[in-house]
Amino acid sequence: MMIRESDGFPAERLAYRDRFRGCLAGGAAGDALGYPVEFMSAGEIFAKYGPEGIGKYDPRNGKALISDDTQMTLFTATGLLTWKTRGMLRGISAEPYEYPGFSYLTWYRMQTGKPARDESDFAYSWLADVPEMGASRAPGITCMNVIGSGKYGSVEEPVNDSKGCGGIMRVAPVGLYFNRPDDGTEYLWRQASEVAALTHGHELGWLPAAFLAHIVNALCYSDSIPLADAILDGLDVLRRLHGRRKHTPELLGIVEKAMELSGNGKPDIENIRSLGEGWVAEETLAIAIY
Repeated sequence: MMIRESDGFPAERLAYRDRFRGCLAGGAAGDALGYPVEFMSAGEIFAKYGPEGIGKYDPRNGKALISDDTQMTLFTATGLLTWKTRGMLRGISAEPYEYPGFSYLTWYRMQTGKPARDESDFAYSWLADVPEMGASRAPGITCMNVIGSGKYGSVEEPVNDSKGCGGIMRVAPVGLYFNRPDDGTEYLWRQASEVAALTHGHELGWLPAAFLAHIVNALCYSDSIPLADAILDGLDVLRRLHGRRKHTPELLGIVEKAMELSGNGKPDIENIRSLGEGWVAEETLAIAIY
């Protein structure tokens, strides 16, 4: 369906549509490229794909497979849309960050072979109509355990002490949805933090997620900000909002290290190895920034 300004959508909002699509499609494309090597060592990757590593899709039955990261990212997006829709239709809604949790229930049911729709239509995401959204792609154990338990966490009441990458990998839609000039920086950071904290309770499980949402937001809603400036702005906000938290120095340090390494001229694999393997959220963010 073609959306036009005459349909009631302001022209400035339409200008962002391609950026939203680009972010989500780009994330999905990158996930599909890396999915076949997710659990392989560097040596195994080079042995199979050559000295440059994997540089093109390695399809299965003719298709590059989407990842569980892509699935959960899109379920995050439908959750935010459910929040907005409920508010418009009912005139009342809870906090935005609560609604992706309802969408994740649909994803979980699809992962475990249960009917996507349960007794509550409210917890139903229309992505259940897309079978690939429920295909098993080695979903994260932490996400599966928390969602399956029926009890989510929050920043103030963490559900666990996990800082795995399962929180950060799904929050890009938060950065796309909330326009900071309208909603405010602190509000954006809170929503992204809480979306990640639904399943990952460690400070370094949700702080990097908020940082990533900040970068996505800055790049989406600005026509001119360089990536480096978006990252530096994120560092300033991290210090201002969370400077007294126990693990903030660790996050500041690894992000600053990633920026320094990006200009040292050394081989990528050497620099990335010094940042980590990406299984925890602060390493995921740092490697992405690098």
